[in-house]
Amino acid sequence: MPGFGDPEARVLLVGLAPAAHGGNRTGRVFTGDRSGDFLFAALFRSGLANQSESVSVVDGLALRGAYVAAAVRCAPPANKPNTDERDRCAPFLRREIELLASVRVIVALGSYGWDAALRAVEVVEGPVGRPRPAFGHGAEVLVGRFTLLGTYHPSQQNTFTGRLTPVMLDEVLARAVALAGQAARS
Repeated sequence: MPGFGDPEARVLLVGLAPAAHGGNRTGRVFTGDRSGDFLFAALFRSGLANQSESVSVVDGLALRGAYVAAAVRCAPPANKPNTDERDRCAPFLRREIELLASVRVIVALGSYGWDAALRAVEVVEGPVGRPRPAFGHGAEVLVGRFTLLGTYHPSQQNTFTGRLTPVMLDEVLARAVALAGQAARS
């Protein structure tokens, strides 16, 4: 499933894959599931979305200055893609990054999104270097022309346990907006 959002986005968010009962069902990543509820509410608070929820592809959601993509394009069994699946899907994320010429900040939603973003940027921009930058919530690293920011994935495992709170995600998105040098467009 392709990503979606503003073609002039300066902020790219990279998640794992469409959820079996969310994006895989609705046809748009993070749409119609609790991870999406948490993410879109935060995008709305940060000025990167015109509404705080998304339940279907025709619900009027529009991203402003942001684009959301997935590292893997279909819902993997047990939400754990294997290496072959990861590698077969990698060219799609790389191509999205190439086409989104205005992107300056990549927000990795979880360690899988972080690793996928690093692999994609390495192909687009050249070697990332060693040691590879480590994922963590609030991690920030310059890779090529991009600033890569890390946040825990907005999954129920993280949001229901308090590992990721709305304030924590809001802080990462505020940093992304500041680094991208953009004011939300009306």
